Amino acid sequence: MDCCGHVHGSMHRAPMWSPARLSVEAMLAGGVGPAGSTVAARTAESASAALDVLRRSISIDVHSHGGKTGITSKAPPSNDLADAMRAGSLAVACLADVPDLPVLGRSAEGALAVVRAPATGELYRHHLDRLAWMDELVAHHGVRRALSAADLETAHRTGQPAIIGDVEGLDFLDGKLERLEEAHQRGLRHLQLVHYTPNDIGDFQTGTITHDGLTDFGAEVIRACHRLGFVCDVAHATEEMTKQAVKVATKPLLLSHTALAGSPAMGPTPLTGRQVSRDHARLVAETGGSIGIWHFFPSLEKYVEGLKEMADVVGVEHVSIGTDQQVRPGSLQDYAQWVDLVAAMLRGGFTPKEAGMIAGGNYMRVFRVAVG
Repeated sequence: MDCCGHVHGSMHRAPMWSPARLSVEAMLAGGVGPAGSTVAARTAESASAALDVLRRSISIDVHSHGGKTGITSKAPPSNDLADAMRAGSLAVACLADVPDLPVLGRSAEGALAVVRAPATGELYRHHLDRLAWMDELVAHHGVRRALSAADLETAHRTGQPAIIGDVEGLDFLDGKLERLEEAHQRGLRHLQLVHYTPNDIGDFQTGTITHDGLTDFGAEVIRACHRLGFVCDVAHATEEMTKQAVKVATKPLLLSHTALAGSPAMGPTPLTGRQVSRDHARLVAETGGSIGIWHFFPSLEKYVEGLKEMADVVGVEHVSIGTDQQVRPGSLQDYAQWVDLVAAMLRGGFTPKEAGMIAGGNYMRVFRVAVG
């Protein structure tokens, strides 16, 4: 794989949806294919239409680690994330700290798994270190921190990229519910319950079943997330855990990064254990929530097919984009391609309204109810 509270001071910039890199400018000028060709004209037309969608609709990656130099890398914070977001007209990224990262490794097939037991307090310390990394990013490297729906609207309107502080797996809690309030005070607004390390919240898809779903403590965590104002993310949770979480939830749930089980668009993949069944996806949708589709497809066109596969099951109003950048190669390696993805969605048959919903509007609905 590969302080809190306030939005950082204002910086005057052109709106985010202004074409920021030569690739987008070339597309708009018809600079793909021979001059005057039908391919060039169609490419320019779809790029222009995509930018129009991004002018009208907020765009949000609902699960990201910020690319090759992001929060799960060994690199210090830099302007890379903000620059790429502006280049592709992406307004907001849910930037996920991974508390159990120090104890993870890859199998021969490339799948992640725990390789050792964590030392006492190790995952909490790593979590705090990554929060400090996020603070530095916000303070000095061109992104704001979004704490409310109004902050997300400002990011879209002004063209100043924002992050939603996110955690992938609540392994840092160590059974201490009060750490959720601490996380909220540190500026986090999006929490995923389980990841790859066994915890006392519930069962995860690629692990041994030990709780038969959601634990009593896990139910307390969900209630606390609703009370404090977090998006509650059930990515990596087993179908049984999700079923039980739905019974506890009083606000929409998110499943931030996955794909439909047996996805023809993905094809053969070591990630089958992380795909979800139709029933699993419908559980989340029935809370008013959304399912984010990751970018692990052979091309942007196949990515769009993956979005369609899920939309056919749960409805377009319950599908989002959760790339999972940058844990392994995928079809959207750089946020400069975000506008290209929206253009591919339009070419693939989504209407501008539907593309706007998937690219950010659906998550915005969930965030507004969960966080305010």
